[in-house]
Order: sequence, then structure tokens, then C-alpha cells
Amino acid sequence: MELQQILNAIEELTIDGKVTDYRTANSDFLNWLRAQYQSGLPVTTLVHHRATFVDALLSSLWQRCGLNEIKDLSLVAVGGYGRGELHPQSDVDILVLAKRQVPDSAKSQISEFITWLWDIRLEVGQAVRSVKECLQLGKNDITIGTNLLESRLICGATTPFDKLQDAVQSKRFWPSSELYQAKLAEQQTRHEQFHDTGYNLEPNIKSNPGGLRDIQTIGWVAKSHFNANSLQELISHNFLTEEEHQELIECQTFLWQVRFILHVETERSENRLLFEHQPQIAAALGYCDDGSAAVEKMMKRFYQTIRRVRELNDMLMQLFDQEILGSNNKAKLYPIDNDFQRRGEMLEIIDEKVFERRPEAMLELFLHIADDPAIKGINAETIRQLRISRRNFQGYMVDHPQYRRLFVQLLKHPRGMGRPVSRMHKHSMLALYFPLWQQIVGQMQFDLFHAYTVDEHTYRLLQNTYHFLRPRAEQNFPLCGELLRKMRKPELLFLAGLFHDIGKGRGGDHSVLGAVDALAFCKQHGFNQQDSEIVAWLVKSHLLMSVTAQKRDIYDPDVVKEFAEKVGDEKHLDFLYCLTVADICATNDNLWNTWKAALLRELYFATQSLFRNGMELDYDPSEQVANIRADAEKALLKRFPLEQVELLLSRFFDDYFLRHTPEQIAWHGREIVNHQSDEPLILISKQMTRGGTEIFIYTKDCPGLFAKTVGVLDRKGLNVHDAQIQSTRDDHTLDSFVVLEQDGEPLTAPHRVEEIKRELLSSLTSPATDREATRRPPTQMRHFSVATKVKFLNVEDHSRTMLELVALDYPGLLATIGDIFETHDVYLQAAKITTIGERAEDFFILTNSVGGGLEETARIELQHALEAQINQTID
Repeated sequence: MELQQILNAIEELTIDGKVTDYRTANSDFLNWLRAQYQSGLPVTTLVHHRATFVDALLSSLWQRCGLNEIKDLSLVAVGGYGRGELHPQSDVDILVLAKRQVPDSAKSQISEFITWLWDIRLEVGQAVRSVKECLQLGKNDITIGTNLLESRLICGATTPFDKLQDAVQSKRFWPSSELYQAKLAEQQTRHEQFHDTGYNLEPNIKSNPGGLRDIQTIGWVAKSHFNANSLQELISHNFLTEEEHQELIECQTFLWQVRFILHVETERSENRLLFEHQPQIAAALGYCDDGSAAVEKMMKRFYQTIRRVRELNDMLMQLFDQEILGSNNKAKLYPIDNDFQRRGEMLEIIDEKVFERRPEAMLELFLHIADDPAIKGINAETIRQLRISRRNFQGYMVDHPQYRRLFVQLLKHPRGMGRPVSRMHKHSMLALYFPLWQQIVGQMQFDLFHAYTVDEHTYRLLQNTYHFLRPRAEQNFPLCGELLRKMRKPELLFLAGLFHDIGKGRGGDHSVLGAVDALAFCKQHGFNQQDSEIVAWLVKSHLLMSVTAQKRDIYDPDVVKEFAEKVGDEKHLDFLYCLTVADICATNDNLWNTWKAALLRELYFATQSLFRNGMELDYDPSEQVANIRADAEKALLKRFPLEQVELLLSRFFDDYFLRHTPEQIAWHGREIVNHQSDEPLILISKQMTRGGTEIFIYTKDCPGLFAKTVGVLDRKGLNVHDAQIQSTRDDHTLDSFVVLEQDGEPLTAPHRVEEIKRELLSSLTSPATDREATRRPPTQMRHFSVATKVKFLNVEDHSRTMLELVALDYPGLLATIGDIFETHDVYLQAAKITTIGERAEDFFILTNSVGGGLEETARIELQHALEAQINQTID
């Protein structure tokens, strides 16, 4: 069926069509759109076809409701619909426009018209206004003003619409200088909402930096200033070259394709390219590789597209600034050398052929940015010439000694890893410099742990490392700043950061692959053997400190000694600590928290102490117990008599003293002495303990306590990071949990503290274990699978058993594990709980009923039970 036949059928409905007829026509048209796309009709044609179809639908209903007979009343399309562009599920934004006030006699008909639109299941955004009201609102709100700029008459009287158009196109409505500044501010705010990057793993096609909205912003400013109705008209104004215009249209067409398919597949106005949708989009675009390969190829093209859009947007918005605000004329010139000068805050080339004549000037550009902190950006024409020369360059810069010398200068420059590397990343110069970076550009990471592509994550790590020296960062990362300031060669840390994930996407252990690459790169760039080996070791071991801190018992001196032996010396420790912190902070914006900060600092200082003590464990457990007990006793004696304090402390085993500070013990002790009830004592700390909020439970020991406790904490949305499960000599529990809120903050709100206390008390005093009211898993979880793995660690201390568990992190997982421990007569002594996106990677210290390690038979039974129950729950 041809489009005209569909439009004719709509016209026939005007006489006596029912709601169901219009609804069917709308539904059939969406199916027709899908079929036309599958038959090869371009998306650029189809989005205009839908606008034409909706025009016919609305015109028919307008006439059906008798609105065509009302004088001076217009039906106007605004926004994207006003441009004549409608994707399959895009909202239909309309304006019922009156010359003056809407007559009372027409209000019921307008209401009937809008009701029809909703009844036929058209997603409509509507407004009913007079011309005067439109102009008043449009002048006060840039979004409304922009919509009116793109308005288009659908049907009805022409007079109100013409009057509106005359006013909107007047320079008094939104002067181009004001509109440009408003749209620029709007764009900057929108970019900040996406952390100023388009390289999110689940990007928004429309609003992402480099997305469709950035192209529309160019069009809005062009229409306001030049009255241009298309991007092509910018060529005649010398704002775009023919090649740049074709590139922009090519990018828009690809983004339209992705958005069109996304609307068709989801059957809603969806602009987020979520993990769950990516395979369907890739298949529809013709990527037919197995597994994730198709998605990787499609997403690499997507990221390449948004990078090109953003670069062109930056260039054009700067040209608009020069044209509309005259910024170039106002800026003072500062000569730099024969090839470069600074105009105000912008660096520019003097001769547009300099990159063609001397390609090394492309790297010198970034050295000048490093040399002069007053340089905030690169001039638009310089960006244009950089783009041309970058594309004409044959091979990679790393293959030539003159470029390698410049790159090393940048690495060693005090400001080289700040604004210069940011601009190099933005303008694809790292990809031009060496092929290993080119391979990770737009490289996907299929998990909920990482928020960014591999290259964007690595860039953010470099920025984090550089900013550790800035005053604002020193408040949050004081140790990193202190260590960086005393490093003689911080460039080694930056090199390790550059290569730490460069082996991803190639199969095998990316740390090992990256270490080999880093060693070769360092030698190629003239670094000595010792420095090269430090960088390679850091790349190979970049996960070591994070894993040890979060998945091992760092309060065990043997664990610290084993870690220290792997690190080697304090110099390597300093490098590794800074790299670890920068890496965690660059992974996603919610990963770093006070608990991780506390763990890493404790491990750092414990290891540093060991190095300074000649690797000798100056550790006598009995002496340490005596010291901690004495300090706790001293604090308690301020409130209680000696006999009462000694009686209390005599009830505690040595392990309790070793795993708590004197301050914690004194706090626990005061409350235990004052507790005169048989009900459980539940304490929630006001001060942070080991980077989180401590929840302490003292009660008569009974089955299921751990499972019940973690079940409540899970339902209340708290993340358990650490658990210390102790008992007294008279069979009471001394259970301590370190928790944080979902946003990584400690538990502070008084009403929430009391609510959690009440629920814990209710659960712990109830004979049954309630498993029903649990939180819902995130919808993203449905699209990930994690193989359940149980591993027992080989340790010399056979009095305890160390167990590692990896599984899909579903609500109630810890409670399930606790139930299984209890069923198999296994006693939990301590736990480290780590969630990495969709993965739970937990560490448990266990004993049997008589306080010893688990025998081989018990281990096998426990492993089978854990794997079977967790897999059954997931399925």
C-alpha cells in the first residue's frame, strides 16, 4: 500500500469514522512503517511520512469535531512535529491557537478533539493558547520559544498562525544573541547531566552529548540568526564546508536509524539505548556476528558518530559565538611562536596549512595548552584544520621519533595530563598517536559495574590522578595528594593508568596483555629498564590492592604480609594505592564510598608499617588483646565500677578484642551493661566506623540470626559491606555490620534509624523467618547471567575456613547464604561483601561447631548446597 492510499482512507473516516476505526488506522500505519523500513525505505523518508500521516489524522478529527467552522482558530504543529519529523512513538506536540481568546463556544469542541486523540492512543502534548499568550510564555521560556520557532500550520484558520509567525520571526521575540546564549547554557546543563560524556554504556540517543539534541541546537541557532530552514544553508554562510555538512547529515541519519528501530522494538518513546535493547538494534542494523560481537560493532559506530557530532557542534557553536557576539573582535591577541597564538582564552594556528606542512604541530598544539593555563580551548578554525590533518595522516604517530619525543614531553609536563589530555581524548588524538588506544575507543563493557567505555574510563582515571593534586580533591583524597607530591616520576603512574585496561576486548587476561604492551611502549619511548618494569608491574597488578582490601581479611597480619610480599617496597605501594583509588573512582560515579576509602587506607598503612619494620611481623596477639582490653577498660571505668567492668570484659573472647577498636568495645560495653531487657539490644552508630554505619546486635544466640538480620537490611535498601559475627562465653551474640545507603552515604536520618531498629527487633523476636517482602531486583539484572562459583582458599591456618563466593547479586542473597550455613552447621565468623555491578563477590570466614576449620567432606557438601540453592533461586 502506498502512503497516498493510507491518507485517502483517513479522509474517508471524517464522515462517520468511529474511535476504533481511527485507532486501527493509527496501529496499522505503525505496522506499515515497520514493513517499509524492513523493505529498505530510508528512515529519513519514514519519519516525514509519519508526520504527514498524523497531519491527515488530526485534520480529519479537527473537521470531525467541527473546529474547521470556528473563525480564527488554528491547529499548529510544534517541536519535532513542527519540523515534520516524527519517529514511530514520538510524542505529537500540538498547539490549538486562537487569534485572541478562545471563544467559550469552542471549548467543548476542543475538549472533544483532544479526547479523540487520547482515545485513539496517540501520545499528545497539547496546549490551547491565544497568540498573545504564546508570545508571553515564549519570551519567558526558551523551550517554548524554540518550539514556536519550529511551528507549522496543520489546518484551520491561517490568520492566527500568520500573526504568530510574524511575531516569532521578529528580532524582538528572541534576539539571536540571547537565544544563542540561552541554548548554549541549556546544552551545557544537559551535557553535565550525562557527566559531560557521550561514552556511557547505556547512552541516550537524543540527549547525550553528541546526540540528536546537539544537532537540533545547531539548527535552532541557525534559524534564529540566519532564518535558515536547513543545515545546508550554513554552507553559504561559510559556517560549514560541503564535506562537514555531509558528515553531519550522515551522523543524523545513523542516529535516526537507531532511534527509529528503538521505537519500533520497544513500542514506546524510548531514547535510551539500554543493554536489553542493544542486541535487537544491532541485528536490525545488519550486524550479524555471534554473541556480543554484533553489539560491540554497532556501539563502536554509535560512539564514533556522537564524537563526530560533538566535535562539529563545538566548532559551530564557537563560530556562532564569533558571529553573533563578536567574541573574536573583542579578544586580545597573545603571540606564542611562528605557528601559534592565543586569542583571548582560545589557542589558534596562524597559518591554516601548518598541520599539513608540519604534522608534529598537531602535538605541539597540546604542549602549548599545557604551557599556558590561560588557554581554555581550541579555536574553531584550528579544530577544523586539525580534523582535516588528522584524517589525512598516514599510519600512527608513535612510529616516528619526533612525535614520541613530543608525547614524552607531554607526559612529563606538570599540567600535561590535565586539560591537554582532555582535549586529545576529545579530538581523537590518542587514537591517532598509537593503535592500541584506537582498539579500545568505544569498547563496550557488558556489566552493571562499569558506566563507561574502556577509553572513557581510562581517560577519567588519568583525570582523577591529575586532579588528586588540586585543592578540592585533596579534601577527599588527602593521601593520594600527599603521595603524588613526593613522587619523583609521576609520569610512571600516568603511563600505568594509560595502559591498565588497554588489553580489554582481545581475550585473555587484560592485565597480563596490558603489562606486555606497557613494557614495550616504555622502552620504545626511551624509559629505562627499572621505570619500564614499574609501569608494567602496575598494569599487571592494578587490581591487587582492591581485591585484597575488599575480599580478604586485612586485619589478619598474614594477609597483609602476603600482600606486602607481592608489592615489594614502599615505592610500588605508593604508586599502586594512587592507581587503585583513581581506577575505582573512574569506574562509575557511585562506586567510591567511605567504606572502600577506609579499607584501602588501612591496608596501605598496615603494609607501609610492615615495610618500615623490615617485613618482620611485630605482632603478638596476646599483647595486642591486652592493650585493646586495657584501653576499653579505661573508658568504661569512667561510668562503671571496676568489678562490673572486669565481669563484662571477661565474657568476651580474644577474637572480639582483635576485631574491634577500644572505642567500639567501650560503646558496646556501656550499652550492654545498661540493657535491662531480654529483648535484643540493637545499636546504630552515629559516627562512622571503618567507613560506614555500624549496626551492633547483642542478644541470646539462636538459630537464623544472621539470615534474619541481613534479610531486614536488604529489604530496607542498605548495602552490607562487612560483618563480624562474635559470641560471648555465655552464649550471647556480638554481631557487628558495617552498612551504607544505596548512594554510598552512611545512615544518618533519625527516622530511618528508628525504622530499621524497629524492623530488626520485630524480625529477631519473631520465630519465623520472613522471606516475602524483599526489594525488587533492578530490571537490568534480567539481561545478565553470572555463573555461581564457590571456592575455598588454601591457607596455613586450619582453625578457620576461607570461602569465596561469586554469584548474581539478587535481593535476599545474603539471607539465603546464611540459611545454608545454618542448615549445614557452619558458623560465620566474618564476611566481606562486595557488589560489582550485577556480580556479588563475597568472602566468608567460617568454622565448624567446635571452632575449627571445615573438613573436606563438609566443604564439598556446603559448596554443592550453595550452588544448587542460589542457581534454583535465580532460575
